[in-house]
Amino acid sequence: MILLISDLHLEEKRPDITRAFLRFLETRARSAEALYILGDFFEVWVGDDGMTRYQHQIASALRALSESGTRVYLMHGNRDFMIGNSFCREAGCTLLSDPHIATLCGERVLLMHGDSLCTQDEGYMRLRRLLRNPLSLFILHSLSLARRQRLAQKLRSTSKEETRMKASDIVDVTPNEVVKVMRKHKVRTLIHGHTHRPATHSLQVDGQTAQRIVLGDWDQQAWALQIDESGFCQAPFDLA
Repeated sequence: MILLISDLHLEEKRPDITRAFLRFLETRARSAEALYILGDFFEVWVGDDGMTRYQHQIASALRALSESGTRVYLMHGNRDFMIGNSFCREAGCTLLSDPHIATLCGERVLLMHGDSLCTQDEGYMRLRRLLRNPLSLFILHSLSLARRQRLAQKLRSTSKEETRMKASDIVDVTPNEVVKVMRKHKVRTLIHGHTHRPATHSLQVDGQTAQRIVLGDWDQQAWALQIDESGFCQAPFDLA
């Protein structure tokens, strides 16, 4: 069995999500061969050097899961793209590139966070290219921790306000981009998060039936996608 989750947006202000996640690690995840976390694991991440006691606690819980025998994989999201090797070593997890091809229960599957698929949101795409540029990352890491924290707060506030103002289709994935990416990587299954719109979409890629599975976020309830010999099954469960 393999489990995939995304968009937990962990932060101290949401102890209900934290408790649910820690319980998930101690119970259901212990039975999995691997756990994949596809981005926006934390609400914000300003650098491994800025880890708080709370974030060390989360790393310790992931390490315990890894040492129990479950492989743990983590992918950057748009909120936590500055997670680095120090956190991953402490947490006992492997950092994946975005996109990433994984063989899950015998099938080649494309894993993504999903924000790069939202090409109609031109303003966000420009910001994404700027922030993910190696030179920009170097400059960001060179800033003091206090300046990074202020910048992160400003970006979060701006992002929330702009998202409220945009049409729903603008902040969703672009269908043509989905087909383009799946064709490029020669896959029939794409799994991603980011949009907070859990669903399984059927589509055609070069005349073949394909599927796009959108992972749910952890806000009003939690979501996990389970892959086993029975296939793909995503279901919500209570945070409580």
